[in-house]
Amino acid sequence: QVQLVESGGGLVQAGGSLRLSCVASGRTFSSRYGMGWFRQAPGKEREFVATISGSGGSTLYADSVKGRFTISRDNAKNAVYLQMNSLKLEDTAVYYCAADRTSYPTIYYPDYDYWGQGTQVTVSS
Repeated sequence: QVQLVESGGGLVQAGGSLRLSCVASGRTFSSRYGMGWFRQAPGKEREFVATISGSGGSTLYADSVKGRFTISRDNAKNAVYLQMNSLKLEDTAVYYCAADRTSYPTIYYPDYDYWGQGTQVTVSS
């Protein structure tokens, strides 16, 4: 099995920054897995935020976060990060880390095999 644990969420003012971390563990986890971040706001469906390939060489972003968020990974630490800058009120959500057993980045949540429990990000005015 694979376990994903997110951290780094919290309360921040609009225009501020946060860095989310996700650490993977488990006997079957591979650093080749594609990794992604999704988010879900109250009353809304889970939506794609960013994804990164196993090698870290390919990334994709939702239009709503492009230019503000950066996804990265450290395969030596089995970790993936989401640097969030210029945060807006509409970024408020629970953020989930996910792992895909293929090495390709994908924006579709059914493609992901493992999910973390989520970390709350709240942006205030």
